[in-house]
Amino acid sequence: MYRLTPGLELILASASPRRRELLGRIGLEFAVAPAHVDETTAPGETAQQAAQRLAQAKALATPAGPGQVVLAADTLVTIDGVILGKPADQAQAVAMLERLNGREHQVVTGFHLRLPGGQRGGLGLSNVRFRRLAPAEIAAYVRSGEPMGKAGAYAVQGLGAALVEAVSGSYTNVVGLPLAAVVKLLLELGLIAPNAEERP
Repeated sequence: MYRLTPGLELILASASPRRRELLGRIGLEFAVAPAHVDETTAPGETAQQAAQRLAQAKALATPAGPGQVVLAADTLVTIDGVILGKPADQAQAVAMLERLNGREHQVVTGFHLRLPGGQRGGLGLSNVRFRRLAPAEIAAYVRSGEPMGKAGAYAVQGLGAALVEAVSGSYTNVVGLPLAAVVKLLLELGLIAPNAEERP
């Protein structure tokens, strides 16, 4: 559906298979170079501030040469003013899911573009509501292993879909990348264009 502007290369600074899938789904070709940064949030930092700062840090930590554009992102879950990152163990995953149980929370994804001539960033915000879960459901979901490595201890595109009652805002933001916002920025900057050569 889209193609990179000739002469440009796109680098995705993420190990997330979900972000790779989202970008690949719209036809973009890109290299993958996961960035390794300290994802600890700073005291007093909001989820929006942390997500944008971490996305920028990942973009800047990724080597890039002339003609290369780096895209990085960071997703956080927040509820009651508390930021929920990735659970360190199963007990922490259970605690996170119990906190989200039957309630609405916000998913925040910061994204950042490192360009040959500068930087640009953006933010995706979505509200997600969990249905009321029985303790046995939470235990079974944690035993599946899926919550590990996921912000807020769930994956809306996986087994976690059974936990989510409603999503308000960008669904792909909850998956890990607000795709419409990212594509809009890439188009505005002239980095991509619709691929008119494609055939149905």
